[in-house]
Amino acid sequence: MTNALAGETSPYLRQHAQDPVDWLPWGEQALGRARERDKPLLVSIGYSSCHWCHVMERESFEDPRTAELMNEEFVCVKVDREERPDVDALYMEAVQGMTGSGGWPLNVFLTPEQLPFYGGTYFPPDPRPGMPAWTQVLQAIAESWSERREEIRAGGERLRERLAGGALLSPSPEPITAGELDAAVARLRESFDPRYGGFGRAPKFPQASVLEFLLLRGEREMALTTLRAMTAGGIHDQLGGGFARYSVDERWEVPHFEKMLYDNALLARAYLHGWQAAGERRLLEVCLDALAWALREMRGPEGGFYSALDADSEGVEGRYYVWTIAQLREVLGADADAAIAWFGATERGNFDDPHHPEPGLNVLQDRSGPPPQGPPAAHVLTRTPEHAQLPAPEPAARARIRTRLLRARSSRTRPALDDKRLTAWNALMISALAETGAHLRDRRPAGVEEELGAALLDAARECAEFVLRDLRDERAHLLRTYSQGRAKIDAYLEDYAFLLEAMLVLFEATCEERWFEQATGLAEEIIARFSDPDRGGFFSTSADREPLIARRKELEDTPIPSGGSSAAVGLLRLAQLTGEREYERHAVSVIRLLHEIAPRHPAAFGHLLQAIHWHMSPARPIACAVPTRAGTGEALPHAG
Repeated sequence: MTNALAGETSPYLRQHAQDPVDWLPWGEQALGRARERDKPLLVSIGYSSCHWCHVMERESFEDPRTAELMNEEFVCVKVDREERPDVDALYMEAVQGMTGSGGWPLNVFLTPEQLPFYGGTYFPPDPRPGMPAWTQVLQAIAESWSERREEIRAGGERLRERLAGGALLSPSPEPITAGELDAAVARLRESFDPRYGGFGRAPKFPQASVLEFLLLRGEREMALTTLRAMTAGGIHDQLGGGFARYSVDERWEVPHFEKMLYDNALLARAYLHGWQAAGERRLLEVCLDALAWALREMRGPEGGFYSALDADSEGVEGRYYVWTIAQLREVLGADADAAIAWFGATERGNFDDPHHPEPGLNVLQDRSGPPPQGPPAAHVLTRTPEHAQLPAPEPAARARIRTRLLRARSSRTRPALDDKRLTAWNALMISALAETGAHLRDRRPAGVEEELGAALLDAARECAEFVLRDLRDERAHLLRTYSQGRAKIDAYLEDYAFLLEAMLVLFEATCEERWFEQATGLAEEIIARFSDPDRGGFFSTSADREPLIARRKELEDTPIPSGGSSAAVGLLRLAQLTGEREYERHAVSVIRLLHEIAPRHPAAFGHLLQAIHWHMSPARPIACAVPTRAGTGEALPHAG
């Protein structure tokens, strides 16, 4: 017996197709049913690699009695936040406003008019200190709706305007100055961790956009310290390449194990730029390892890239990635002692899952680099002797160790794959592949395969061709997601903007006019369908898609650039290449909304700060001949 999610293409939604809950996807069927029955909507939002989403499904959504209560009192809706970032962002802001916190799974209760009135994240099946049981929440909401529904509706209406978020901002009349960029750097320095890199304390996220901004400004110390520290940590897959989503500690030692396409695309470019700034060969190797992981494990047969690998396998977080000393010795034999020292493994281990306790589990790290610099924070234990710097095995031994461990790891149950291809995230990977490929083609360092640059460029072209061919509708508008041979859902600003940036990177990498033509077409569509003629900037959704209760502008560049700041970067570059002032005007309208705010909160606006940098800086040179304006024969200005 399946519910309506069985016909969906999202792996996350299909995971819930066997639940006894009568789930519906977000859409008119669910909204219409709520209006007809005058029942609240219970909207549960998550994503396929979300650990606590899986936990709540096992504990509550698969339980027949809980499902019966949900089906009786609510119209139940499941949302993949990666397919519908608009729904997620809207109701995440509502829940954060109600509770002061947010996360996933996000469970929010709406009136039939889509107005939120209660919400939270994970709820356990039984009461815990400070946490009601999920069934208690369901019963309390059902009772409140039965007795006070008009009062609840009135309260929801009062929230409506507030949920417009950044769309309420007005442009600043103050001049945009380089001093704002200096202020942003100074503020980042205040929160920088000089010992372990990164910003703030645990949990730590890679924040690739911030690192890119610092490298642009020539602020190498903070960026390079962070890149080196992440390279050595468990957040970096020491065997297979690529990065997990974040570290649960400030040392980058133990990750939350899900691996996202967007993180690895953004970090590959950050490591490429770190290598260009410092000339450190290890930074280039990490860039290439991340791209190799994506090409090996995340690439579909049509050339597009999948979205994510789960944190769990066999229902246990991290099981695919961790090792005991006994396992390392069994696989490696005579190489075991050298590998154990290199990877910092111990009998005690460094990873403990409280839900599945097992002693001696190690997340592998690279202990061959220099130890952290500076004094440890008061709450951090100094490295124990087994964590001291040790020489790495010789290159041949390192390769042999990695090969054997990867072979052994591949026999384990693999984490689940989210195989949907998202336009925005594929665009990020196009940019990473194209820029890296062009640099290797033009300035290949010793020891890098001669054909690698061309191969990366070919992969970028194939991905771009897939997106432009298979993620379009009958109107030639972009679509958001592709899976099981089907593309669906109107694309968002971030899809258009990331792809605009990617087309420009690909044009500059190859000098092929077709990518430039695509870039100009995307720019025109962004302006026509997403721009705000009253306050400036861009809405996250197009003017012609189905409306939610508020049309928003997403502002922050975490964990990926916002669509607005990406549009600003792309339009500024296109303005430099074409001389078209209209592109620049729209780009600057984004900056005017945020240029006073971003320097005060730079960790949240890394990509927007890059846009300000490019607005203030001279045009970058380009080796390609820029095409003429269509129909005029007039040559566009050459930026070189």
